Amino acid sequence: MAKIIVVTSGKGGVGKTTSTAAIGAGLAMRGKKTVIIDFDVGLRNLDMIMGCERRVVFDFINVIQGDAKLKQALIKDRRLDNLSILPTSQTRDKDALTRDGVEKVLKELRDEYDYIICDSPAGIERGAHMAMYFADEAVVVTNPEVSSVRDSDRVLGLLSSKSRRAEKGEEPVKPHLLLTRYDPARVAKGEMMKVEDILEILSIPLLGIVPESPAVLKASNLGTPVTLDANSNAGKAYVDAVSRLMGEQIEVRVLPPERRGLFQRLLGRPA
Repeated sequence: MAKIIVVTSGKGGVGKTTSTAAIGAGLAMRGKKTVIIDFDVGLRNLDMIMGCERRVVFDFINVIQGDAKLKQALIKDRRLDNLSILPTSQTRDKDALTRDGVEKVLKELRDEYDYIICDSPAGIERGAHMAMYFADEAVVVTNPEVSSVRDSDRVLGLLSSKSRRAEKGEEPVKPHLLLTRYDPARVAKGEMMKVEDILEILSIPLLGIVPESPAVLKASNLGTPVTLDANSNAGKAYVDAVSRLMGEQIEVRVLPPERRGLFQRLLGRPA
């Protein structure tokens, strides 16, 4: 039976969808049958990050509302045989996500996959609640800045009180911290928070530290999970994080950020 993992954050723009794609691809690369689900109804970015936006015919909401069967909406990744994507709707409202509908879809997927990765919208509204409600574990994506850490602390509170596990008095959702866009040089200048300070505030296990890297922006623009870029430090960091998510004991490395050229700087920070 599949393990359900929600990738979540309180703050937008921290690299959550990028991390969802990278983790899902990393698990598939390890031979695990994996499906990633986009819960961000109305915005829908996961299919673009995965490079399958032109293949979307039916979506998550169509399945929930009975307009399509699950197999019609699932998209098989063309690079990884073990990976599938369930996109969501760009035109519906988040109210279309019903607890019964989500539970029915997850129940059907659980019999077919090893891992179900839920890409949560940012914030603490309905879509985020639906993404985390059925989770067994959570990857909390955080940038090394005060506002991001504070919002992550808020999300941890919801995970411990608003999940199905919490309501039933079961073992709580297991949280993991994924620190993204980390730059040791900026930390040394006091422009970013130290890893130790973040861990002291959030008090959850560290899954990985992903350095600032132009490879993330490049991968997003190409519609390719950065995990497939074996030459980038960001890709290596995500591969290590996936290994830890699978229970392997690997020391957390602080890999150096990869510097961008002038043209890349003009394009802005990676998403």
